[in-house]
Amino acid sequence: MTSLLPFLFALTALLYAAVGFGGGSTYNALLVLGDVDYRLIPSIALMCNIIVVAGGMWRFGQQMALPVRRMALLLATSIPAAWIGGRIPVSELVFVGLLGSALLLAGLRMLLAKTPEETLADARALPVPASLGLGAGIGLLAGLVGIGGGIFLAPILYMARWGSPQQIAGGCSLFIFCNSLSGLAGQGAKLIDTGMAGALIAYWPLALGVLAGGQIGSWLASSRLQPDWIKRLTAVLILYVAARLLLRFATSFAGC
Repeated sequence: MTSLLPFLFALTALLYAAVGFGGGSTYNALLVLGDVDYRLIPSIALMCNIIVVAGGMWRFGQQMALPVRRMALLLATSIPAAWIGGRIPVSELVFVGLLGSALLLAGLRMLLAKTPEETLADARALPVPASLGLGAGIGLLAGLVGIGGGIFLAPILYMARWGSPQQIAGGCSLFIFCNSLSGLAGQGAKLIDTGMAGALIAYWPLALGVLAGGQIGSWLASSRLQPDWIKRLTAVLILYVAARLLLRFATSFAGC
């Protein structure tokens, strides 16, 4: 692990926490680009995700904007699906391809999304089949590549007029936290099976980095700072690392 990684993780946590996410997708990408063993990467990213999002959940809970009951159906399928995804072994080529594609979609979503209105008078729940299917699909992807999935859930909830931006951000924080815990359980069991779990200890400085960055980002999010410029900067970072990963995937695939 290079000495630069804890700083990059702290910066990533700051940016993501400031816009209501955990940063798992970018942690993954930084670890891939840092030549960390790909079998360890999802577990490291999910642990960092949990640390960052826990602060956001506390903040939304204090503001009474943590819609646990309304998230129940989404979580009912996403939590077991994230565990299953974490248990599934994938090759390095597939992992990099999935991660690069997920980052590309996430970056485009963050770059192009408009800032929503503060209130939604006609907020409504998703249909039951849509909630169950959406939770399962995002949860499986979350467990496979080591993300929380909130960055994919949020735009769908906005389009469905599910609630106010604060309610959606609080719901996504809960979604990310639960999926990250479940995915980590699956990934951790897989590492125990292969005797690699002990190798995670060497990456403890990354946990300290995201703890510090996440606290700063949560403070920025709770202040009157306009988050649009942070969101755009984060999107550019995501798209850059997505391009790097997809280039690596294409080169490796062509060499097969």
